[in-house]
Formats: sequence, structure tokens, C-alpha cells
Amino acid sequence: QVKLEESGGGVVHAGGSLRLSCTTSGIVFSGYAMSWYRQRPGQKRELVVGLRRADGEIEYGDFVKGRFTIDRDDTQNTVYLEMKGLEPDDTAVYYCHAWNYATFIYWGQGTQVTVSE
Repeated sequence: QVKLEESGGGVVHAGGSLRLSCTTSGIVFSGYAMSWYRQRPGQKRELVVGLRRADGEIEYGDFVKGRFTIDRDDTQNTVYLEMKGLEPDDTAVYYCHAWNYATFIYWGQGTQVTVSE
């Protein structure tokens, strides 16, 4: 059974930082591109940052502006999202996403991030 479990969300003041984690099981983690998406209230789900497996290419959402970084630990089957300089507009549910470059796509249940003024 495939499982992606996010953690690390919470409430933070504007300008603060959070580190999200996504621990996976049931997949060959090293064979997957891992990404973070988010869904703000009333908005469509959007890419935050994605990290490819093979070439290390990183794709960022336009709004990131150098504030967020992604990292993965293949020994722990975990991907991280480090967020700094958080703004109220970053308030959203953040989702972990895994893609094997073919037909398999998996999502986590999401973790809530709330940024107060």
C-alpha cells in the first residue's frame, strides 16, 4: 500500500519559517520525482516546487521567489520543503506528490499551513 504522509504544518506569523516533511512508504522512492503542491482557499491546486530524480532539475512556482527550497533524503524515503519569509498569501494546504515518470502518481493527504499577519 502506497502512503505519503505530510507533517510539519501549523500556524506561523508573517516572516516566519516552517519545514514540511513527507515520508513515503510502498514505493521505490529513488525512482520517483517528488514535488510539493498547495491549494489556497478557493483556488486551484498549484505547484510549489518539484525535484526530479535523475537530473536534479528543480521547478519552482512563480510565487516562490527564492523563499522555499526542496530536499530529499533517499535513505529515509522523505522529501522536505523548507519555507522562509512566509506571507499570509502562503496560507494553504500543502500536498506531497510522487510521480514515477510514467503512469503512477500519488498524493498525500495534505498539511495545513496558516500564516497570520
